[in-house]
Amino acid sequence: MTTNVGFTAGLEAKLQQLRDDKVYKRLNFLDSPQAARVQMEGRGEVLILSSNNYLGLAAEPDVVNAGIEGLRRYGAGTASVRFICGTFAIHRSLERAVARFVGTEDAMSYVSAWNANEGFTATVVEEGDLVLSDALNHASIIDSIRLAKSIAKCQTGVYKHADLDDLRAKLAAGRSAKRRIIWSDGVFSMEGSIAPLPDLLTIAREHDAVLVIDDSHATGVLGRTGRGTAENFGVLGEVDVITSTLGKALGGAAGGFVAGSAALCDYLTQRSRPQLFSNALPPTVAASSLAAVEFIEAHPERVQTLRDNRGTSASASWKRASNRLRGRRRSFRSSSEKRRRRSR
Repeated sequence: MTTNVGFTAGLEAKLQQLRDDKVYKRLNFLDSPQAARVQMEGRGEVLILSSNNYLGLAAEPDVVNAGIEGLRRYGAGTASVRFICGTFAIHRSLERAVARFVGTEDAMSYVSAWNANEGFTATVVEEGDLVLSDALNHASIIDSIRLAKSIAKCQTGVYKHADLDDLRAKLAAGRSAKRRIIWSDGVFSMEGSIAPLPDLLTIAREHDAVLVIDDSHATGVLGRTGRGTAENFGVLGEVDVITSTLGKALGGAAGGFVAGSAALCDYLTQRSRPQLFSNALPPTVAASSLAAVEFIEAHPERVQTLRDNRGTSASASWKRASNRLRGRRRSFRSSSEKRRRRSR
């Protein structure tokens, strides 16, 4: 028996089109821990400026050793979904720490932040609800809303990026909805812009809406102690629901979470399909993530170092750019002078 040749041929044609369009992605393989400098196959030592290892915790000894100890104590995996026998004590410790860190009553961990977003939206949203999404939201938010719409037949809408007037107008138009949910990134990963959180909170309260913030690119980065967009604006504890990742600033391993009220997290435990029908976060990852949260709490200066480095890097980049610009100006003046001499 042979495999479906037409299926494979169709995929190969699509891959060739990606190459022709110059959007085909080639993977770079690392042979060292994720860090400022890594060993990359075929390239040797490479300076990394593109990872999400914002605080350098992916190779922090305390974080790595916690993962090793978690592996020894709890084994390689859970071998079960959470509600049967796959919830370990380390999951509870991690979720309590995460809730404390982001300023909520409780939290529920998932195997990825993508799972967390889909697990929240597709579980909580019901028929008759209205879900409004910022136009530049992450793909995981968009897909979570698409999934919820296909399941619950809810109403959905997109408001212009950070456009508060457009959001107000769409909320007003949806005043007859059973519930109104506003979905926004805290930090928009492709733009680098920060959501106007205080204004979003005001609008949410005015329209009796639930505000949900994906803080994946803000956790560990924004705020004086790295607690995210809410701390950055002085509204820690006021956001209804926060989702985020354990795979960026918090050690860079894997996993994500939904943080909010105890009732929300209990409801997700009862009804959220990604954790009802899939294994829990591996204990070793939960252990290293817990150590990362505790490390940031104990060492808030690491967050300040990130800001200092950002300023230094920006200044250095500006200096290099200015030097290049001056060099081009000198070259331009020299060429212009030569042309004038030739024209005499």
